[in-house]
Amino acid sequence: MRARDLAVPVPTITVATSVLEAARLLAGHNLPGLIVVDEHGCPVTVLPGTQVLRLVIPAYCREDPTLARMIDEPSADVFLRGTEGRTVADLLPKEHPEPPVVEPQATALEVAAVMAQKRSPLVAVAERGRPMVGGITLDALLDRMLTA
Repeated sequence: MRARDLAVPVPTITVATSVLEAARLLAGHNLPGLIVVDEHGCPVTVLPGTQVLRLVIPAYCREDPTLARMIDEPSADVFLRGTEGRTVADLLPKEHPEPPVVEPQATALEVAAVMAQKRSPLVAVAERGRPMVGGITLDALLDRMLTA
């Protein structure tokens, strides 16, 4: 089983994508993260869903999650509105590590190794310097490995 056989089309984003749009894509496609691509469609990094949450949740709640208990549900629902005008660029470190990318001919074990090494539940499938073929989620990889 090769990466090209496991890869499926996944939505991608750019650094200019709004945080709200990124959150909608994560939720709408039930993804653990999103692949950030450059203007040529080449993977730049993977943005884990938890990074999107970091921007949505107020800093004082991240620092002390027990403070979140003090906020009622209707008030908690408005936090997402605080992301207006923010983009994916605001979520990324200035120097992002090499993205979790595997070549189309990579084996399932190679895909798993890259996921483990990069601590990423999502990898991009692409030839070096070429646009993405698709993505592979940890869930899909495990499903295929366990049914094989």
